[in-house]
Amino acid sequence: MRRELRYGVEALRKRPTLKLALWSVPDILPTAIYGVAVAHATDNFLAGHAWQGIAWLGGLVATACLGAAGSHQVYGRLGDLVEPLRDDLVRRVVGGALRTGDDAAVARLNRQVEIVRDTFAGLVLVIRNFAVTLFGVLVGLLSLAPLVAAFVVPPFLVGFALSLAVLGMAADRVRASLQADEELATASGMTFGGVRDIAATGAEEFAEKLVGRPIEAQAAAERSLAKVAALRTLCFAVGGWAPLLILLAAGPWLVGRGISTGTLLGGLTYVLIGLQPALNTVMGALGDSGLRYVITLGRILDSAAPVVTPRPVDEVNGYQLRLRGLTFAYGPSADPVLEDLELTVAEGEHLVVVGPSGIGKSTLAGLVCGMLAPTSGRVLLGGVPPSEVPVERLAATRVLIPQEAYVFSGPLMENFTYLLPDATISEVTQAVEAVGAARLVERLGGFGARVRPDDLSAGERQLIALVRAYLSPAPLVVLDEATCFLDPEAERRAEEAFAARGGTLIVIAHRISSALRARRILVLDGNKAAIGNHPTLVRNSPLYRELLGHWQPGGDQIQPAS
Repeated sequence: MRRELRYGVEALRKRPTLKLALWSVPDILPTAIYGVAVAHATDNFLAGHAWQGIAWLGGLVATACLGAAGSHQVYGRLGDLVEPLRDDLVRRVVGGALRTGDDAAVARLNRQVEIVRDTFAGLVLVIRNFAVTLFGVLVGLLSLAPLVAAFVVPPFLVGFALSLAVLGMAADRVRASLQADEELATASGMTFGGVRDIAATGAEEFAEKLVGRPIEAQAAAERSLAKVAALRTLCFAVGGWAPLLILLAAGPWLVGRGISTGTLLGGLTYVLIGLQPALNTVMGALGDSGLRYVITLGRILDSAAPVVTPRPVDEVNGYQLRLRGLTFAYGPSADPVLEDLELTVAEGEHLVVVGPSGIGKSTLAGLVCGMLAPTSGRVLLGGVPPSEVPVERLAATRVLIPQEAYVFSGPLMENFTYLLPDATISEVTQAVEAVGAARLVERLGGFGARVRPDDLSAGERQLIALVRAYLSPAPLVVLDEATCFLDPEAERRAEEAFAARGGTLIVIAHRISSALRARRILVLDGNKAAIGNHPTLVRNSPLYRELLGHWQPGGDQIQPAS
């Protein structure tokens, strides 16, 4: 349970909890004042000062309105705490599924992540409300009469501490109940599946014992849970009812010490309206939502892949790409997509990757750009694994354009300059001309035109994404079939523009013509690979010759790069 609690605390530390705490301050005021207001109003009414008593009650109403405004803001800030936690859990579940190939990950992703998110949000609210109530009651009691606080607060804290001790016991017994339930389901399934064989062989007594043991274990686990529920009731009696009974019993003694009737009534109000409901709510939440949070989160953390936190890297040493024994498989039982791949791409090199569809070309792009982690081996970008490079630095070092180009609704200029917001008009114009998007800009109505992705063809979206990548300051550009919806001439112009731009260009080729423009070609063949220039691969790679034979050039022949 400590691991799950530590995870929740760390989640709060990483989130903007200060705003939540600040907006809790107005919520404390009505909690702190209602006992004082009741005490002074009662004493004024008893003394015949009706308007003063009404004024105290009016002040209580005013602070209640202020507290409601604070509560409204608290609920508005809750999403800032909860949604990042949900995103982190989703990353863990997906990472664990990719690592282990666990089919149960779907249930964790859909149901268990939502349970943790909802229970976490509920626990944050309940614990916040409990803390607000306790602080407000303490302030109110001390300002009203410290002697009354001495009778009320100690038994309340003892009851709350006992409830926390019972919570740990309850978590262990809930786990035991779940395990017993799973064992019973397994034994029952085996018995029901073989019921005909059992009847035919006369093994009813053996089957009865087989199922009877887990039934008894589950019954014992449920009885243990019932005992925990009884202990929770006892804890509430100590923390919720004992302060009330003690205060009532000590009432005559307190009045004899100068405590007024109104003050005594105010103390009782703090117990009945403040402490009792707060303790009942927090005990119910911790005993219900808290246990569901701990147990469900524990299952997620047990099965999820550990999150790799990038270590600080001040500077990537250039952008040379090196693959050393690179192996990647989608799950432990899957065949490797890439295996023991050795490759060095020098700064400024133009490399094209070819191979049949589904052979692993896009997987390689994801590994190079740090979007996937190798199963074994290393990917080094500037001497550093991409997973260990801070996101901002990695984004400034490489840019990836996938086959399905992303275009967002908005001005065309903002789509172009997304990766270089301070680009000048002349820089954008030069990029548009280089990539071959001038006609598209003219058709859309200029840089200020608003675009909607649904109104564009797949090729037009690719042109916009290519201009964006061309303007990027990143020296490493990876085009993952980023020109597949363009005609061969438009593709040639775009690829030549990137080759002349400077930096390193890696093209996941859609057409073999892209390979003929590169100085080096990587051929992926199953989980093996061949590397070389065009003449070398024509001699040594049967797959490359096959791919080359399938290409039927339309228009001018493209001469291999020398």
